[in-house]
Amino acid sequence: MQVGIAGLGRMGAGMARRLARAGHEVVAWNRTESVAVALAAEAENGGRVIVAEPLETFAHTMRGPRHVIISVPAGDATDALINDLAAVLSPGDAIIDAGNSNFHDSQRRAAAIEARGLDFLDMGVSGGVWGLKLGFCAMLGGKREVFERFEPVVRDLAPEGGYLYCGPAGAGHYVKMIHNGIEYGLMQAYGEGFDILHASEFDLDLAAVARMWQNGSVIRSWLLDLAGDAFEKQGNDLADLKGWVADSGEGRWTVAEAIARDVPAPVITLALLQRFRSRRQPDSFSDRVLAALRNEFGGHAVKSSGDES
Repeated sequence: MQVGIAGLGRMGAGMARRLARAGHEVVAWNRTESVAVALAAEAENGGRVIVAEPLETFAHTMRGPRHVIISVPAGDATDALINDLAAVLSPGDAIIDAGNSNFHDSQRRAAAIEARGLDFLDMGVSGGVWGLKLGFCAMLGGKREVFERFEPVVRDLAPEGGYLYCGPAGAGHYVKMIHNGIEYGLMQAYGEGFDILHASEFDLDLAAVARMWQNGSVIRSWLLDLAGDAFEKQGNDLADLKGWVADSGEGRWTVAEAIARDVPAPVITLALLQRFRSRRQPDSFSDRVLAALRNEFGGHAVKSSGDES
């Protein structure tokens, strides 16, 4: 199937490569054209990536109905790219937002796009920098008939059983928002547990503990695998990392939704507040673990122990 991808950052480029290797023809655009050109030149893509430059090329290169995935930062950048694409696409074409957008924004965008005769899907995506190899978990919202038309793409994008049509516009990003809120709580628990182990009277090999827990323990998970990787690479103290942990918005939105729905969510709420604290007080070992995990699964920014702020 032919699919467009606009925005070739960590996630967008990984999705483009995975789809090209699965045999789809990818029409790729990036604000810095050289990034798209380099992607198209990669031999492992088998010549199945075409550069779209300028943006209008999507309309001329692709056959209708067109499906264009956008993968850019949530907020103004997403609105701007959607508006630019809507101006060059044709009625019946679909824009798929694969960024970490707020589900309220996705509902608003769906209504605005559909008023122009276009279709819209919101696609929450998880998998980070490992998605190219392991597949991207995908949560989709929008009209079911548009999802079904797009399904051959998402089937190859995701691992087996790793995608779901969640409901009408906004449902995909809603499920992804809660997914990330849960992630906050899980990571905080691992961070605190390893902090206690690190402070104990015993000379424990934390990488070995993480690897052992992966075999038969009820707390085994991919995050624990990544914790083991981080300790093996950087040592027990994670000394090269500063305990500075960013939050990208979804945790805040999850807590706000919990309050709006009268649902008590103390673990997720406190995990979010701990991330705030990490940026305002001296770093703790648990925060180093969180920073290491975010870097391992998503390539998210970290600060070294020598950074001033």
